[in-house]
Amino acid sequence: MNNTNKPQPTAALLIIGNEILSGRTKDANLNYLATNLGLMGVRLKECRVVSDDESAIIDAVLALSKANDYVFTSGGIGPTHDDITTACIAKAFGAKLERNAEAEARLRKHYKPEDINEARLKMADIPLGADLIDNPVSAAPGFILENVYVMAGVPRIMQAMFDGVKHRLKGGAVTLSHTLSATVTEGFIATELGEIQAANPLVEIGSYPFIRDGKLGTSLVSRSTDKAALETVLTQLRALVQKHNAIILEDA
Repeated sequence: MNNTNKPQPTAALLIIGNEILSGRTKDANLNYLATNLGLMGVRLKECRVVSDDESAIIDAVLALSKANDYVFTSGGIGPTHDDITTACIAKAFGAKLERNAEAEARLRKHYKPEDINEARLKMADIPLGADLIDNPVSAAPGFILENVYVMAGVPRIMQAMFDGVKHRLKGGAVTLSHTLSATVTEGFIATELGEIQAANPLVEIGSYPFIRDGKLGTSLVSRSTDKAALETVLTQLRALVQKHNAIILEDA
């Protein structure tokens, strides 16, 4: 099936948490989301990282929501005082925050009665009108409000939440990708590479230098939803590196 002309929806990821910005926690959600959205024909166009600050979260989510078909947030929906994402999303869209009966029932089923406290029940406070996102790992749900998918920051939980909602996303043409790596430096091919890019607007060409076994080289990554256009570029890139007597290390 040829879906070249099918538009590709866009998405953004908003990572929320002081622990990410401090370097204490390494984010593992960006790669997972970008990879899986790409396989669905949804292009991740932007990723922002903000602190646990109300105005920063609200400003970012509104800007990203307006500019993209989908927005995914990770982090800040737990039981502690600095978990303010849910309240911020509600405020951003003018939605009332209330104790969600279904979310509360899930938490009470997951925890022993003696382990239920107000801090944990806080995770059942959901913006009015939002749809719940199932959490098969630790019960506390995420939610969907407008075009924003609010998920946990813990990678295992975030990934389980995304797997549960990805069927709701409408993708477009899937982006095809090819990497051509050769023993030629960017400085030798920069001008001609720019000319190839200018002549092939349907293909996105990225140039990434590397050092392997002490040898300098460049990886040329081409991406497009148009297979024929991609093949045309690959032919031109192969000719370019061969012109400079480079050894091709990867062509896949």
